[in-house]
Amino acid sequence: MNKNNAVFVFAKAQLSAFLGGVIDYGVMIFCTEVLGVYYPISIALGGIIGAIFNFSVNRYWTFKTGKTSWAPVGAQLVRFIFVVAGSIFLKSTGTYLFTNWLKINYKFSRIIVDIIVSLGFNYLLQTYWVFRKKPI
Repeated sequence: MNKNNAVFVFAKAQLSAFLGGVIDYGVMIFCTEVLGVYYPISIALGGIIGAIFNFSVNRYWTFKTGKTSWAPVGAQLVRFIFVVAGSIFLKSTGTYLFTNWLKINYKFSRIIVDIIVSLGFNYLLQTYWVFRKKPI
């Protein structure tokens, strides 16, 4: 992948992550504020719904592996589920720790943790493991 293409893919991945994050965050707020669900559980519910959106957008738009990948959709989906499970764990745990130890409102803690997890965990694993176009 050349440098210009890598920057373009990174930008698309961030847009996809942002849109998935808006869905994820909205579900978390709705579940917590309207339905009264404890916020770490709401984070997991939002993460699952956001992940469904994110997988579809990344497979067919961001990384364009829908028809060009060596791996069938099922294999990508299994790898993606592992990444999402790790992401949900990191986001739930990180938000809980920031909220309870640093006394930051869960809504703000979540945004801080999301940025860290999205760039340092999700993007790297999705780029180099879930949606890679060639086997390692």
